[in-house]
Amino acid sequence: MPLDRTAPPARAAAVPDEAARPDGPPPTAPAASTRAPAGPGAPSIPAQAGPRTGPAAAGPARAQADPGVPDAHVPFLPVPARRRAGRRTRRTAPAAAQAPTGHIASGHIASGHTAADPVPVDPVPAASIPAPRPPTAPALPRSAASAAPAPTAPRAPATAPRGRGRVGAGVGAALLGYAATRIVGLAVLFAAAAASGEDAWHRLMGRWDAVWYVRVAEHGYGHQTTLPDGAVHSDLAFFPLLPALERALSAALPIGAAPAGLAVAWAASLAAAWGVYAVGAHVAGRRAGVALAVLWGVYPTAFVQSMAYTETLFTAFAAWSLYAVLRGRWVPAGGLAVLAGLTRPSAVALIAALVVTALATAVRERRVAPRLAAGVLLAPLGWVAYVVYVAVRTGSPTAYFDVQAGWGNRIDGGAALARFVGDLLTGPAPLAGAGLLAAFALLGWAVWLCVRQRQPLPVLVYTLAVAAVSLVGAAYFGSRPRLIMPAFPLLLPAAVALVRLRTRYAVAVLAAAASASAVYGAFTLLGPGPP
Repeated sequence: MPLDRTAPPARAAAVPDEAARPDGPPPTAPAASTRAPAGPGAPSIPAQAGPRTGPAAAGPARAQADPGVPDAHVPFLPVPARRRAGRRTRRTAPAAAQAPTGHIASGHIASGHTAADPVPVDPVPAASIPAPRPPTAPALPRSAASAAPAPTAPRAPATAPRGRGRVGAGVGAALLGYAATRIVGLAVLFAAAAASGEDAWHRLMGRWDAVWYVRVAEHGYGHQTTLPDGAVHSDLAFFPLLPALERALSAALPIGAAPAGLAVAWAASLAAAWGVYAVGAHVAGRRAGVALAVLWGVYPTAFVQSMAYTETLFTAFAAWSLYAVLRGRWVPAGGLAVLAGLTRPSAVALIAALVVTALATAVRERRVAPRLAAGVLLAPLGWVAYVVYVAVRTGSPTAYFDVQAGWGNRIDGGAALARFVGDLLTGPAPLAGAGLLAAFALLGWAVWLCVRQRQPLPVLVYTLAVAAVSLVGAAYFGSRPRLIMPAFPLLLPAAVALVRLRTRYAVAVLAAAASASAVYGAFTLLGPGPP
């Protein structure tokens, strides 16, 4: 056992154990040594328990001054004998290590001899004795040292890895940055509207798809419009969650359905930015998550995020569902997918991401966890429920797809899009066709960067599925950028590259992008309308 470092460095007494106790017998003389003296006139003294702490000239005075040492003349051990005693101490350290903790067992010394066993010494002049060294614990053999635990520094409190796993650490910066981009967009819009004599509020909540949602909120489903070319536009093409929220909020507050829809969209945009940040922070770190949320706010068609549309509501559900999958929380992920399925038809991309990830997880773990199965079975219920509702309402199992075809949203594998680009290239606007080709090339490059970045499987599948759903339909081609906007992981490689810049350069890039997005949004809303 180690020596007690708190006790004063005392020499081992040449008395039995009973002499150290007040009630013990009187001390007796040590037994005669059987060793021959080292030389003529060399005194026989007990071996010491450790290195000396006083000068050689201390003699009897030092021996009497030290506590725990008998009032007897115990001279210092000369240098050669002290070295031999040290070697014996190292060889016999296991025996010494078995002494009780806090003291050395009386009657035994570190060298392995008893107090009654004198050690032969050679006379050495006192002047040749080196200065004393502080007492140290006897060295243990290699086997004993390996068995003893090594001293370790106190452990720091466990924390999440830097940059990952802590969603709340940078959410303030993400929300502030995102809100700043949208405020810039609204400021430019209202300034341009005031200069042109237009009503900016009407552009945000009273035109295009927002009108259809308000009509469903106020009167329910059942309205349709027949166009001059014979096409029928039915309100059954619009999913029910946003109109339901508009009706509930307008009933609770003294506002109409249109302002309620705008309030829902703005609140959902903050929730979506938070979810976008959460996914980015989990995948690439907090700084990348902040940059990703701000980049999503400066997307070219980000002005739609300030309108009474479903893009922000759907993106909020999708982002938090993906984050739940990344954290292994399958039931919340499935519940959020249900809400996404009641918001937009593009929820099929989120459902596909959950199903593919669940299959990969089951194959990897060679089992199907109950929570995983529950989340996967829950995910498509919202989308399926509305499709079934439309089928029951109209009496046709394919009624929902027929309604979408009436709006021109049929699935043709991208053939209509290819014809549209070809007509532009060969028609009077070849530059517009070249611009579309450049946009598609940029989209393909972004997808390749996401694959190269090795994004998590649910994130990657969701991104690819949203892009595919947006491109394979025959809908209005100007709306394709808006339809791709919920695929926010496409911006993650740019966010990672952005955080590698110095802060002032990154801020300058984001400020320039926010300004460009605001100008484009004002031009679009006050001009031909949102794509």
